[in-house]
Amino acid sequence: MDAKPFFAALVLAGGWFSPLAGQQPSPMMPGPMGQMGDPMGFQDMMGPMMHVLLYTPQHLLARKEALGLTNDQIARLSTLRNGVQTGQNAAMAEAKGHVQAVQEAAAGATPDTVALKTHFEAAHAAMGKAHWLALVSAVQAKAVLTDGQRTKVKVWADSMQAWMQQHRQMMQPHESH
Repeated sequence: MDAKPFFAALVLAGGWFSPLAGQQPSPMMPGPMGQMGDPMGFQDMMGPMMHVLLYTPQHLLARKEALGLTNDQIARLSTLRNGVQTGQNAAMAEAKGHVQAVQEAAAGATPDTVALKTHFEAAHAAMGKAHWLALVSAVQAKAVLTDGQRTKVKVWADSMQAWMQQHRQMMQPHESH
């Protein structure tokens, strides 16, 4: 199950509902009046995470030819991928249920902010479980690679980060760099 749509829904929900959910500013994303700041700011936090997540078994297996993976490495990475998939699917199903509950709680003319906060936090926690499983599988998969293969992935990560930085600068030309 692809986590991107659910993560995007949570990010958007956080921006829309953070002023409603308990009327408290978020300690992680302090913005004006307690609202969520610039979504591009997530890249500062996500950049280092993406360097790690490039090592997830599914990413490495998708690039097995470019990395020159051996049959033994393919088998070990496949075992890691299959082992984490069940846990991630369960966490994503849990998150999806809570995101739907957030939508339902917000649908009324007078939204129940307690229900919004409860389900938002539960969805966020479930997404955290899914991301944790991805991180664990990534560091385990990284250990399967040789030094040369890890260097290739690092070069890809560095070039991806450079591209993201250029993209961010193009999208925000008004800021000084």
